[in-house]
Amino acid sequence: MRNHEKHALLEFEAAGWLDEDGNFKDEMQESICNHVIDLLKVFSDEGHSGTTASYAVNLFKQLAMFEPIVPLTGEDWEWNEIGNNQYQNKRCSHVFKDGESAYDIEGKIFWEWITDEETGEKIKSHYTSKDSKVLISFPYTPEAIYLEIPHDL
Repeated sequence: MRNHEKHALLEFEAAGWLDEDGNFKDEMQESICNHVIDLLKVFSDEGHSGTTASYAVNLFKQLAMFEPIVPLTGEDWEWNEIGNNQYQNKRCSHVFKDGESAYDIEGKIFWEWITDEETGEKIKSHYTSKDSKVLISFPYTPEAIYLEIPHDL
């Protein structure tokens, strides 16, 4: 077993996803973890270490999340028309324009602490809303601002 796999299994155990016999408690979690282990095997087989590992992981993450790897230009070729004078960016699906105004609908991401009803554990919940929209100019590198929504306790 490779070091990446050993580390992943140790982390899965620490997360409470495995029972005392080392079996997954949840079928969906098991499926996702098996996919992650497959990705780790490929990564390990490529022999990345040090600088190349960090670079490859960051590049993979951006592409896997359909994020651009260089700033958006706003040039005509980057847009798909989705309605009457409404456009969506081909390289970053949460960037739009109407007329001359461009905006990111995930420019602000809100978060709050909520209590898990089953475990009573406090967990962070993230969401977007109509208030998440921010006007942008080009060149633009998507970057969200995270804002905590306080609750009276």
